[in-house]
Amino acid sequence: MLVVETIAKIRRAYFVHGQPIKAICRELGVSRKVVRKVIRSEATEFRYERETQPLPKMGPWSAELDRLLAANESKAARERLTLIRLFEELRCLGYAGGYDAVRRYARRWSRERGASTASAYVPLSFAPGEAYQFDWSHETITLQGLPLTIKAAHMKLSHSRMPFVRAYFRETQELVFDAHDKAFQFYGGVCRRGIYDNMKTAVEAIFVGKARQYNRRFLQMCSHHLIEPVACTPAAGWEKGQVENQVGNLRDQLFRPKPRVKSLAELNAWLEDQCIAYAKRTKHPEFKERTIWEVFEAERASLMQLRGPFDGFVEKAVRASTTCLIMADHNRYSIDARAAGRMVLVRSHAERIVVIFNDEIVADYPRHFRRDQIVYDPWHYLPVLVKKPGALRNGAPFKNWDLPPGLAQVRAKLAQHADGDRQFVKVLAAVLDHGLAAVEAACAEALEAGIAAGDVILTILSRQRQPAPPPSITTPDALRLNIEPTADCGRYDSIRRVA
Repeated sequence: MLVVETIAKIRRAYFVHGQPIKAICRELGVSRKVVRKVIRSEATEFRYERETQPLPKMGPWSAELDRLLAANESKAARERLTLIRLFEELRCLGYAGGYDAVRRYARRWSRERGASTASAYVPLSFAPGEAYQFDWSHETITLQGLPLTIKAAHMKLSHSRMPFVRAYFRETQELVFDAHDKAFQFYGGVCRRGIYDNMKTAVEAIFVGKARQYNRRFLQMCSHHLIEPVACTPAAGWEKGQVENQVGNLRDQLFRPKPRVKSLAELNAWLEDQCIAYAKRTKHPEFKERTIWEVFEAERASLMQLRGPFDGFVEKAVRASTTCLIMADHNRYSIDARAAGRMVLVRSHAERIVVIFNDEIVADYPRHFRRDQIVYDPWHYLPVLVKKPGALRNGAPFKNWDLPPGLAQVRAKLAQHADGDRQFVKVLAAVLDHGLAAVEAACAEALEAGIAAGDVILTILSRQRQPAPPPSITTPDALRLNIEPTADCGRYDSIRRVA
């Protein structure tokens, strides 16, 4: 095949220098047929493409390889086989050819399939305050010196492209609510529409077209903030392409290299600062003369007023065990003993676990995100301990009990007595009637007197509950006697003598 340089030399020699065909053939080492073809066609390039590709080895196996390639293409990306594995499977079926033929065929198959499935898209445009886009991503950080995979909630205003990123340990629904509250506080307002993919925390069923059955609590959150939720078409990520691109762009900006932090609170504060810094240094893709931050500042006036945080908990009814434990988020938490064996409501908030029984809170804990943990509050077991004081020694809730200083000193002193546990349980039982502050004050008074005994502490508490003595009666001046009587026992002797 002639190269472009040779064709150019032939054309210049004939048309510019006027050399005959025979001289050109002698000088360039080409045939007269080639020179005449170049001169007559006026072409500057010649291509040769084979009309039919002979496949002596692959031909009989092309249908089988098509089937293997199609099946492999339908799998998830992480489950797809390499061409080497497909070649080995084809060899097991009886294929006697080489790997290069399989590779060339697979490359041509992918190219033809890509040409047939290529799609065109319409660029989207949004008015100020019209919509935001929401998505999740998985990132890796170093938390307290150890690598950890976290979930990052991404939100992006569709008009100004202002980003927001917040890190969590989970992707559960209550954390979706918290991410929205934190994002709206960050933006200082709310958009009229929210664009989501069909995440399970929001969408329960997908119908024809855009019809969706949304989760009830998710709709409550949208109603609270006056948002109209919109779910994308399945497998059509371009409908929220801005936040999809943000996941990749901010991953390079924020999570490479891996940030080293001591807590998620520290990481989230840093992420907010980095989002603002990114917006201030990055030009807006449409309004190229302004930065994203400048466009966002102008968009703030179009946002709806923030209506306050949504009480974003997920409620679940569970039965408490007879050991006063309930299961929540793969962990067990203790509850008040009066709810043992009963049905209770567990409300999972973003940062707390609250347990309700008969409209009363019977447990309230900071949320633990590690799994298979048991979290005790020893005061929940106090009514049980009163009936079973022997449990104080080996009871799991009472191991390493962080007592107030006065009670801790009394327990240490009573441990020297044979019935020390029973006496201390009597003191603890007084908390149910008198309150922890009063019992702690009575313990301090008993320790100051040098007598740390259960009966002494109970006596001090009883004395504190005694009513104060009534004030003495003062006689007013109007009722005073002019001549006050005098006490004279001799008057009784005079009566006896007369008798």
